[in-house]
Amino acid sequence: MNMNKINNNLAIKGIFYAISSCFIFSVMNAFVKATAVSIPSNEIVFFRSIIGTIMIFFFMKKDKVSFSKAGIPMLALRGGCGALYMLFYFYTISNMPLIDAVVLINISPIFSILLSRFFLKEKVPFKIYLIMIIVIIGAMFTIKPFGYSTFSGVAILGVLAAFFSSAAGICIRYLSQRYHTYEIIFYFMITATLVSIPLMWADFVLPNSKEWFYLICIGVISLLAQVFLTKAFTHENVVVVEVVRYIGIAFNGFWGFVFWMEIPDILSIIGTILIIGGCITIARIRERSKRKEAIKCL
Repeated sequence: MNMNKINNNLAIKGIFYAISSCFIFSVMNAFVKATAVSIPSNEIVFFRSIIGTIMIFFFMKKDKVSFSKAGIPMLALRGGCGALYMLFYFYTISNMPLIDAVVLINISPIFSILLSRFFLKEKVPFKIYLIMIIVIIGAMFTIKPFGYSTFSGVAILGVLAAFFSSAAGICIRYLSQRYHTYEIIFYFMITATLVSIPLMWADFVLPNSKEWFYLICIGVISLLAQVFLTKAFTHENVVVVEVVRYIGIAFNGFWGFVFWMEIPDILSIIGTILIIGGCITIARIRERSKRKEAIKCL
């Protein structure tokens, strides 16, 4: 098997894992929104995380994956970014139309570029900065800063969730070359568990049988999605994974319409088009730029 065929197989696997993860995450989002009617979002984060921690620890023992003695700070950083992402994201889902919340999360490639430029010193073509302005305008259409203030405040938390999502993605890309997938996820789950405990303590609600079912589903489904997402970043580059995941907007829009009759207004539709179009264009420009750099090095 030649190298090109191997690379193509890896790319196909990466795209498959990305699409699978975004579908499973959309199911999780629907459960989160349904549960948030009676259970605070911070408590949902706790149960999702503690269930995930127990399950991933079991998988590590089953596959004899040992904990690393080196690189703990980087693993903890990934866990911290993931925990903050989850806290902001679940709150946003609970208080916004599902598709709007997911659209805001999907501006994360913009933050991936900025973080890569700042920390990895990657070159960013000038065209990308221009397109980033379009994406920001799209985000403003979705956030509606001059509209209902509470809605706008929640939307800003959605933007923060996108930032921490991109930071976690870059960490995963770095860590996946050195650590087992299960160990990376374990640090994410245990960190989110510890962070959410003090945040949910004051408003804790004892779940009833139906809510327990929802919470267990969230924990199990989200862990499965997280495994697929981590494998996607392992098999494909961050930008490609992020772009493929835009199909998740359609999944979430479907659940929002079916279960909550959520129909995006014209501003949200315009914002979605600008964000998706802008981010996909940015990804294509970055790929062309990388090819040119590779040719120069030959």
